[in-house]
Amino acid sequence: MTTAKTTIPNQDGSTMIEHIQRTYKRINAETLDQGILADLYTADAEFIDPFHHMKGLATLDVYFKKLYKNVRSIDFEYGECAQNGDQIFMEWVMTVEHPRLRGGVPVKLNGVTRFVLEGNKVRIHHDYFDAGQMLYENLPVLGSIIRKIKDRMAK
Repeated sequence: MTTAKTTIPNQDGSTMIEHIQRTYKRINAETLDQGILADLYTADAEFIDPFHHMKGLATLDVYFKKLYKNVRSIDFEYGECAQNGDQIFMEWVMTVEHPRLRGGVPVKLNGVTRFVLEGNKVRIHHDYFDAGQMLYENLPVLGSIIRKIKDRMAK
């Protein structure tokens, strides 16, 4: 694998890694209404994470709009990134504030994404992260129980 620079430049001369990161820093309810996803994903794009597997840009657009509707804030910090041909691997830490996660307190989630490119767009977006860290540990009642269990196991 090679590091961050790719041989597939975008129209603005940036690398695909830079384009993906910049796009995810800009996504919010307003930019979704402006069609920001169409600049990044193919029409038949696949999105996979521990909770979902969906196909098609239209489906992805509906999902993101619903997801971002209640997000108070979201930010991504990127770690190691590598590209090998049409595949990009990207480490990230997402910090999100959502009223249904831990009472709206910011929650951090570590993950890695595998992107498969088709030209200068993403055809497959596959997120890998700990679903328990994302959801179960941050729900009001269940989260406190899981955190106590994890604390006891660590002793």
